[in-house]
Amino acid sequence: MRKVVAAKLHGITVTDADLNYHGSITLDPDHCDEAGILPLEFVEIWNKASGARISTYVIYGGRGSRCCVLNGAAARTCQVGDEVIVCSAAYIEEHQIAEIKPRVLTFNRDNSVRDRLFYDGGIKDDGTMTFAIREGSPGNALKIPGQANC
Repeated sequence: MRKVVAAKLHGITVTDADLNYHGSITLDPDHCDEAGILPLEFVEIWNKASGARISTYVIYGGRGSRCCVLNGAAARTCQVGDEVIVCSAAYIEEHQIAEIKPRVLTFNRDNSVRDRLFYDGGIKDDGTMTFAIREGSPGNALKIPGQANC
């Protein structure tokens, strides 16, 4: 089994931090639904400003609130206004890489969704792996122009 990205909220802005709450990250269920993040799911959180990395679980806030609140010990790792990356993971067999299409949302400073992307991994007939970042949804995808091939 391999641990791979399952969903990502990239560049979401921290709207509050509540040290006295009993743990977790509070997120807008609209964002979670669209990305595919479940309540109580464990996620990694990476602070783009400080580099801090933590793990906690998701609870839902108000629908449409655009909230991103770090609670409990997690509140010590971020300041209101910091941009963070929230990433969930899944365990899959290597041959399943072509079957998953992790959804990625990127955000404006007000936590409105800027871009809707997905990761597209695959396996060629010769066994080599492929990867692309695509816009839209897996059923209606566009390749991102100018995507680097390195």
